[in-house]
Amino acid sequence: MAHGLNPAQHDAVSTLSGPLLVLAGAGTGKTRVVTFRIAELIRTGTRPDRILAVTFTNKAAREMQERVTELLGRKRKEKPEVSTFHSLCVRILRRHIHHLGYPRAFAIYDRGDQESIARQVLREIKVPDSALRPGDLLAMISNWKCAAMRPDDAAYAATSDKEHLAAAGYRKYQKALKAVGAVDFDDLLLVTEELFRKHPDVRRAEAERFDHLLVDEYQDTNGSQYRIVKALAEGHRNLCVVGDDDQSIYAWRGAEVTHILRFRHDWPEAKIVRLETNYRSTHQIIDWANRLIRFNKTRHDKTLQATVHGDEPRIIQFEDGETEAREVVANIKSRIAGAGRKPR
Repeated sequence: MAHGLNPAQHDAVSTLSGPLLVLAGAGTGKTRVVTFRIAELIRTGTRPDRILAVTFTNKAAREMQERVTELLGRKRKEKPEVSTFHSLCVRILRRHIHHLGYPRAFAIYDRGDQESIARQVLREIKVPDSALRPGDLLAMISNWKCAAMRPDDAAYAATSDKEHLAAAGYRKYQKALKAVGAVDFDDLLLVTEELFRKHPDVRRAEAERFDHLLVDEYQDTNGSQYRIVKALAEGHRNLCVVGDDDQSIYAWRGAEVTHILRFRHDWPEAKIVRLETNYRSTHQIIDWANRLIRFNKTRHDKTLQATVHGDEPRIIQFEDGETEAREVVANIKSRIAGAGRKPR
């Protein structure tokens, strides 16, 4: 077992089977816990290639892989699979998308390709730019896809004339993509979910590739990601999710905080570990944050504790962003000059 972990971190790292929810408050060392837990799984006999860790950005995935490599030693050839949700789905689709009528070598369209199809679709349904621009259509389609809504769902949910036009465009847009053997970025999740739903044998084959699944930033999962995770983990049930419902800010792109709030409902035997020691901020800042977040009644109960002292925070209001920027820079400049602080 690695040294330097506090008791809660140690508990999370040493819990190696069954569903586990790690509630990691801001600055409590969650990345350290995830990487040490992967290393501990391998140290206790799990083959690295039987471990899948998923996060949201390429940067976070690279950092996680690098930290695991440092813990295990660079000479070890076998490594766990660490990736973003979208990269994971690309690999799944490369293996199985032909079951849905797409070519194995499907294309992933970028923004330029998408706009070209959007313009074509709007011409076909005879919608002028003044009523619905290609960029607006793509934005609405992306919002629907982030909410796991297919064209039929969008048509049913549409209320305004613009939404009805966009829903009709969405249907034609999807047909046009499939006709050329392509998907867009948002489709990577939706099509993977469709694949698992329509082909249980494919879902089982993908789930059986791993014995452990770890998900970072679980509070940011949308409906498709939630269902993909559940499909991959419900056989072995060795699912560790790490996140903080207090840091859920991506509802605008489809994230549903209910996934982390209802984790024990989905996985009744789940263990919950709370990481509450903050190593980033001062007592004064953490006290203010704790007092504020308590007003949120739909959250997991936790109270952060800081490890360092600092100045009492101040609330300052400015007329506009430019004035704020000038004052902040002036404050930083005076602190560097007067207190001998280094810029970093």
